[in-house]
Amino acid sequence: MQVDDALIAKLSRLSMLDFNEAEKEEIKADLVKMIGFVDKLKELDTSGIDPLLHMSGNNNMLREDEVKNMLTQEEALRNAPLHDSQFFKVPKVIKKPD
Repeated sequence: MQVDDALIAKLSRLSMLDFNEAEKEEIKADLVKMIGFVDKLKELDTSGIDPLLHMSGNNNMLREDEVKNMLTQEEALRNAPLHDSQFFKVPKVIKKPD
């Protein structure tokens, strides 16, 4: 893949970011390094190696769902800036259309 000004302009447009000329040159140099790294990895012989699906051999290691250290309603509301006797009070975020 060739990294040129047209590719940088396309990536800039797709990402909706504006870059000055110095930033474009830096991005171009970084892309050349990244593509070179991936090309170097392609030289490795990976025949006979299974794809890595999980970072460890353990799959779906789940703990038991145990109830412990629960807060009472009073404890949960104690540090809330706004509350009544039962609920947290928060500012309205959804407005009804007029």
